[in-house]
Amino acid sequence: MKFLKNIVGAAWFKISSLNSFAIFLRIGFGLVISKVLAIYVGPTGMALVGNLRNFQTSLESFATLGFQNGIVKYTAQFKGDTQQFKKLISTVTITILTSMLLFGIGLFVFKEAITSYLFSSENDFEIIFKAIIFSLPFYGFSLFFTSLINGLEKYKKVVYISIIGNIIGFVFSLFLVLNYNILGALLAMVLAPTANFFVATFFVCKEIKLFQFITLKSFDKLILKNLCSYSAMALFSAIAGPMIYIFLRNHLIDTAGLEEAGYWESITRISTYYMLFVSSLMSMYFLPQLAISSEVETKTIFRNYFKTIVPLFFVGIVLLYFCRNFIISILFTNEFQPVSGLFLWQLLGDFFKVCSWILALNFLAKRQTLAFFVTEIFSYSLLILTGYFMISYFKAKGSVLAHAITYFGYFILLLIVIRKKYKNNTTKLTLN
Repeated sequence: MKFLKNIVGAAWFKISSLNSFAIFLRIGFGLVISKVLAIYVGPTGMALVGNLRNFQTSLESFATLGFQNGIVKYTAQFKGDTQQFKKLISTVTITILTSMLLFGIGLFVFKEAITSYLFSSENDFEIIFKAIIFSLPFYGFSLFFTSLINGLEKYKKVVYISIIGNIIGFVFSLFLVLNYNILGALLAMVLAPTANFFVATFFVCKEIKLFQFITLKSFDKLILKNLCSYSAMALFSAIAGPMIYIFLRNHLIDTAGLEEAGYWESITRISTYYMLFVSSLMSMYFLPQLAISSEVETKTIFRNYFKTIVPLFFVGIVLLYFCRNFIISILFTNEFQPVSGLFLWQLLGDFFKVCSWILALNFLAKRQTLAFFVTEIFSYSLLILTGYFMISYFKAKGSVLAHAITYFGYFILLLIVIRKKYKNNTTKLTLN
């Protein structure tokens, strides 16, 4: 009973309850799109969609130069100081505009090589890259504006952006997949998120006089320097993670074929849906809280997270495991039955991933760059080594085995680093 009272009374639970409708809506739309993809493109098409999804994850971070976490932190910090807040908005706007111009030119120059790597030489999807270049500014500023609203702690408006953007994106995606099959699915992934730009712009303009805040003379090099530490961390993850997954998926395609890669992408899509419940809380609630928390408050945040969210997540994935065959039949077609054998290791890996998230997020929130890079390099190195060899022997099952091993090792390392850090800090305080 006390456990339930702690959950219901927690601030994150109230925010989560508010956000639940948006998450269920997104999951519901995702389930429909997954079913349509399963029917119209099959396991082989699903593998190509997976490669583009990973590439797009990198693209989203590049679109804001990885500033998102920094924007949330400094918005929360500067919202009461008009002058500093103006400098933040001007600095981010000017920097993002410049970087997107350069990045767009780079994508255009290397479009053939990147297209070949993502979709193999047999598939001519150059139009996808034209769509990506067109969408780039919309990506960047929708993420920037959403981060601003998040930093202002206007949680309802963050939820509204998600709901309205998902409705528009769903209708658009459904139309493209039904009419253009694989090409439509790929175009939908690129173009559908641009709807968020228009929704986010509307809400941010209701909160602040945005265009009056943007001036060249308000550009601040110190703010840019501070944001760059977040950029280094975010861009490292944005490049390394998705590129490793694309490499491993291509290795799986070469080793076992497109169908096996499609099975892996299918279990990954299912994972993405249920992980939304935790990931949305990470960005919406825990990041702003950790960014301004003292050491004692940080420990309390950790304790509450492991007492409430982790047990709830564990119960949820146990239920998912026992319902796995039903889930596959609902989401996909009979061709996808081998996905059932991938559930155990994917769920186990996701459990350790959820345990790790709060600890790793603290490095981002507090700009603990060295700790972040040490732990991230370890996890990515472990993933690529275990993934390559496990896939060679176990095909698609090897990919989820590697996922579980990687996040177990990552969690253990994070515990060691965090424990050592706070132990050292306590010793220093005692000596003083």
